[in-house]
Amino acid sequence: MFIDGGTRSTADGIDVTNPATGGRIGRVARGDASDAEDAIAAASRAADGWERTAPADRERALRTVADRIEADADAIATLLAEETGKCLATAEGEVAETAAQFRFYAGVADKVRGDTVPTAEHRLNYTRRVPYGVTAHIIPWNYPLLLGTRGIAAALATGNTAVAKPPTHAPLTTMWIGEYLLEALPAGVANVVPGPGSEVGAALTTDAAVDAITFTGSTDVGRGVLEDAAEHITHVDVELGGKSPAIVLPDADLENAARGIVAGIFSNAGQNCVATSRCLVHESVHDDLVAKLVSKTERITLGPGADPGTDMGPVISESAREEVLGYVDGALEDGATLLTGGGVPDDPALADGTFVEPTILDGVDTEMAVGREEIFGPVLSVIPVGSTDEAITVANDSPYALAAALWTEGLDATRLARRLDHGLVAINTYPVSMPQSPWGGNKESGLGREGGLEGAEAFTTVDSVVVEFDELAEPYR
Repeated sequence: MFIDGGTRSTADGIDVTNPATGGRIGRVARGDASDAEDAIAAASRAADGWERTAPADRERALRTVADRIEADADAIATLLAEETGKCLATAEGEVAETAAQFRFYAGVADKVRGDTVPTAEHRLNYTRRVPYGVTAHIIPWNYPLLLGTRGIAAALATGNTAVAKPPTHAPLTTMWIGEYLLEALPAGVANVVPGPGSEVGAALTTDAAVDAITFTGSTDVGRGVLEDAAEHITHVDVELGGKSPAIVLPDADLENAARGIVAGIFSNAGQNCVATSRCLVHESVHDDLVAKLVSKTERITLGPGADPGTDMGPVISESAREEVLGYVDGALEDGATLLTGGGVPDDPALADGTFVEPTILDGVDTEMAVGREEIFGPVLSVIPVGSTDEAITVANDSPYALAAALWTEGLDATRLARRLDHGLVAINTYPVSMPQSPWGGNKESGLGREGGLEGAEAFTTVDSVVVEFDELAEPYR
């Protein structure tokens, strides 16, 4: 682990396995609450100096990290594919965007600005954005680099220090990026402590010295983070669960829609908070679209993520596989129709991995668990609708509101998008992340935004300064 500019080892460690093979691929130190507290203390000591560091120097440091990521991109992507199971192309894209995020926020370092406020002529009122101080980053396993470094880069660019907890299932690539941060930044500015959420994570969410927390994960765990943070009124940004609808209207380009929906749900084996897991298709084009979806899904090649020929890898663990298959079985008992997949592949070469066949269920409704709960697996639920209004109603009838996709050739696409209560709406594509664009959800999908300039502002607070030019009048006569 990396604390206060140095490395620390532990007698106990965390073994990391490849979910495609079950084989061990690495080991990291097992931090605990005391390690997290040491990291927080180091970040606190470094906070004042880093805030006063010239923006140009912060920019230079973040660009150095981006350079290192790009130089080692192939090796990082291979390791990422091995520890998460995701296919190599997806891993390569994640690494590239991670470097792009550091470059984007490097450019933001000198663009965090205040404003002037109109007031009386004898008075000046201006605002300035200032960093919170010590920020804690609890990183998910599904996109550890993309989702972890987005907050870290923004926090560092705006003058905060950081303590990060890598995901227990996939900590290796986060630790790799931690080495670059250690080299590029002053001691204590960035600290990385792997370990169980019950110990390291709990320390980060309950310590009064932590000024801001960012968490990406399930809604249930997110509630716990918010409860912990409430003790000290700590600022929190959380990006939580999703049940993203993909609406297909009668005038949609069905071939294009099928491509996007299949990519949106089966990328990373459906382990994606914006996975297009609900296909709300107008009944007039239902049969044609479903035929295309099934055809494209049945062409997906399963295999180890690091194999260049793999289209979809395994889910992260055996418990995750059991949960996904439980949702499928429950849907069939409730009356859904299985169109393809629905089980474990029978290829002996995949027997040691936690693979699930890419699955499409038809005739799903929102009363079924598969139609309303986040599955986090490669399962697409097709829900026929009779009108655009019904599609919008069903799309919004969910506690989740992270992302939605809308497929139509109509000119009123943007008007329809305004009716969708989701943090991100994609028109004629599936939801995607970009460094320059804000990311986050409504309702139980989260609070706050990461990404873009909004992501930088999320790690700052606003101070208002009032200057009086005239002599004050005697207050009492």
